[in-house]
Amino acid sequence: MISIPGLPRRFAYEELVAATENFKTLIGRGGFGTVYRGTLSDKTVVAVKKITSLGIQGKKEFCTEISIIGNIHHVNLVRLKGFCAQGRQRFLVLEYMNRGSLGSTLFGNGPVLEWQERLEIAIGTARGLAYLHSGCEHRIIHCDVKPENILLNDNLQVKISDFGLSKLLNPEQSFLFTTMRGTRGYLAPEWIMSSTISDKADVYSYGLVLLEIVRARKNCSIQTWSHSTKTSSSEGNASSSSPSVSEHRLIYFPLFALEMHQQRRYLELADPRLEGRVTSEEVEKLVRIALCCVHEDPALRPSMAHVVGMLEGGLSLGEPRSESLNFLRFYGQRFIEESRMEGSNELKDLGLYPDINATSNSAAGVSYNPMSYISSQQLSGPR
Repeated sequence: MISIPGLPRRFAYEELVAATENFKTLIGRGGFGTVYRGTLSDKTVVAVKKITSLGIQGKKEFCTEISIIGNIHHVNLVRLKGFCAQGRQRFLVLEYMNRGSLGSTLFGNGPVLEWQERLEIAIGTARGLAYLHSGCEHRIIHCDVKPENILLNDNLQVKISDFGLSKLLNPEQSFLFTTMRGTRGYLAPEWIMSSTISDKADVYSYGLVLLEIVRARKNCSIQTWSHSTKTSSSEGNASSSSPSVSEHRLIYFPLFALEMHQQRRYLELADPRLEGRVTSEEVEKLVRIALCCVHEDPALRPSMAHVVGMLEGGLSLGEPRSESLNFLRFYGQRFIEESRMEGSNELKDLGLYPDINATSNSAAGVSYNPMSYISSQQLSGPR
């Protein structure tokens, strides 16, 4: 047994087998391992995470890092209650959040989140990340911010999970995760550009999550879009709007959000299930913050502390810079080309691959190639 001051409770493997009824109830799965529901001897319900991606990490090093993580406490971070390091077995015993992940809440078939609830979730997540970046003694870059790592309980209290697992990687793995760390769809551009990884990589991922909170759909997904078409009258140049037309499109939402921001058509970005229960100004606030977070240049992204200030209203909203967001158009075109090569004939028959040479007019009257339509792969960032 290794004794380290401040270490969370150490569990025997047999205790966790009993608590989980031999790992009977699987409640989650991620890049680091699988998560099971368990009940301790004192009736406390916990989440037991079996770590499977630690390589040759030694027991002493694992315990030392657990000591650090176990002493990080914040209302918006999942609490580490204990661990197991027995033989080759590595487990974390974590606070249980009974509503599951933000991903299952946003993208599932449950009740629709009201706008104020979404705002509170966005603020809670931002506060947790701000604490990791600048509020605790050991600065931690999460490296895998996504809806599945944002957990909720019955009263929609928000807690970020897996925030300490990046510290459990040994030096032999650091090079591997310089190029691979994170989840497809949330990776910042610097991961593939041999650039220094900083906390601004988390800011980028947060911006993509914020856009998903606005729409309640994955950033890359087939969506039903309603729009009206204008027809010219027979007298003069007057025009009128015809009834709205619904169509299915493969949407690359970050780019579409940029286009709608430039045209100031914010309500078209909101979850249609809200049915008018949100204003254009409320949507604009979150969209502008999100676009500032996904600037290609990390130096232009706000800190998470600044994001908290903008969300809470204490700081003025930033202005997204088009020159650092044009890379989204490159991604869009690249994805269209890939989808045309990889997509099925059925999707093509549905018209999900429009002509990339078609043009769209912005509010300023400038024409450009719309590239909001991409492959069906769950990807909203570089490979």
